[in-house]
Amino acid sequence: IMSNVQPLTSGQTVSQPTAPSNTLGKDDFLNLLITQMKNQDPLDPMQGTEFASQLAQFSSLEQLTNINTNLQSSLSANAVLSSSINNALAATFIGKEVRASSSTFQYNNAGPVKVGYTLPQDVTAVSVKIYDASGNLVKTMSGGTGSGDNTVSWDGTNDAGQTVASGTYSFQVDATDSTGGTIATTATYMFGTVSGVRFKSDGTVFVIDGAEVSLANILEIMQG
Repeated sequence: IMSNVQPLTSGQTVSQPTAPSNTLGKDDFLNLLITQMKNQDPLDPMQGTEFASQLAQFSSLEQLTNINTNLQSSLSANAVLSSSINNALAATFIGKEVRASSSTFQYNNAGPVKVGYTLPQDVTAVSVKIYDASGNLVKTMSGGTGSGDNTVSWDGTNDAGQTVASGTYSFQVDATDSTGGTIATTATYMFGTVSGVRFKSDGTVFVIDGAEVSLANILEIMQG
């Protein structure tokens, strides 16, 4: 069986078919209307009322398309405006002490570090454990047992009383009730002073004692 398909010669390319669109736009609607008018039956032409109805549909579609375009432009403009306002206000945070949602913090040998946690109820005992960047347990301290927010101050020493090196540390809170059962904390946070603001592609971050904290994680701002 002979084939009518000719082989490609050097330099020839094959055009890929364009994927069909699943959205009927106003231009598509208008083309359909014109095609319908061109191919209407001369013995049974389109009635004026029917034509007017289709024009009204086209007008409605055009208006909805324009509204959608304007809304998208407005949302983009609002996003840019909101980002600009946030960036302008961010500079006013410098020098302020803040409370931020985090279980990690930066220790820089500049004095005690304050961390906190929130308990859903009164408990019998709370153990606050400090870990270094490698996950080694550095210090174990007792914390407040009352329902709500509690804070603990760490002086930067390990369990042997030696001052640790500057770096990134984390803490874990273990709370138990009168039966010895474990009570989960509802939040952990760190305190620190904002020393700078950085504007990154994924959002604004604050430099708190050398660590970057996103704006979304700032829970409270206090006078520094």
